[in-house]
Amino acid sequence: MTSLHSKVLSLIALPVILFGSAACTPLAETETGNASSSISATAEAPAPAEAAGPAEAPEPAGPAAAGTALEQLATLPIKGRAPKTGYDRDQFGPAWADIDHNGCDTRNDILARDLTAVVYKDGTKECVVASGSFADPYTGTTISFVRGNETSTAVQIDHVVALSDAWQKGAQQLSAEDRRQLANDPLNLMAADGPANGAKSDSDAASWLPPNKAFRCGYVATQTAVKAKYSLWMTQAEHDAIASVLSTCPDQPVPDGAGLPPAVAVAGADAGAEDVAADPAAGVGSAPVYANCTAVKAAGAAPIRPGDPGWDPKFDGDGDGEGCTS
Repeated sequence: MTSLHSKVLSLIALPVILFGSAACTPLAETETGNASSSISATAEAPAPAEAAGPAEAPEPAGPAAAGTALEQLATLPIKGRAPKTGYDRDQFGPAWADIDHNGCDTRNDILARDLTAVVYKDGTKECVVASGSFADPYTGTTISFVRGNETSTAVQIDHVVALSDAWQKGAQQLSAEDRRQLANDPLNLMAADGPANGAKSDSDAASWLPPNKAFRCGYVATQTAVKAKYSLWMTQAEHDAIASVLSTCPDQPVPDGAGLPPAVAVAGADAGAEDVAADPAAGVGSAPVYANCTAVKAAGAAPIRPGDPGWDPKFDGDGDGEGCTS
């Protein structure tokens, strides 16, 4: 009886012992595993513990800095001038297209942008500029603009990078649409004193700079921006002339075409950058005489402006300061 009682007690005690042993071992292993995982997680990712409070919202990213004209100049390729063969104003599309589809041609858009106290011609839905006051950046003088056959030429619209110059420095490889954009891009256009624009003609910075030295930094920065935008190149002499000007204003920003670059006070402006001599090849020989616009276009001289070789007022039928544009 005693033996039977002992066997029963043994059978009852064995599961208890086994259960207790099994329960203890996994508990120790689980605690060790949890502790190890906790230490590892804490070592590898402390950030969540530090960011217990509400995270601050990141500041919105601002527009990327446009950089300086000097930095942009350094990106432009330097090559020789290609032949002018094949150049014609028509290669850049019709003159003064309505490139932004606002109902006004580009010439009047630029006049409206660059002039103050603008008065529009009646019945043109504020498109055709009839008069205004113009602070000319090339000469530093103020001009009263009045539209008309005898007066419009006082203020002309200048291609900062002349189309002929662009043609010889990469524009031949552009598509017809890209050339049309270049000819009507506000970045490449500004109102200008008529005689000063005529003196410039199709010169680059190696041959002509504005007489107003305070505007030279803005002028060459714009030429650089246009050539960068349309993948055009510069000659070595042109590059060096622009670098010389920008060395007097190393922080000159890259322009965006929204308006005229401001004139800046350049230290020692009277001494300033050396005056650029006129292209010695310019004006050699007698001026051409064109019988009509057909002859002007055949010579690749259209549009023709006052001061251009062969200019005649008869070419400017609408009094906008440019002849043979249609």
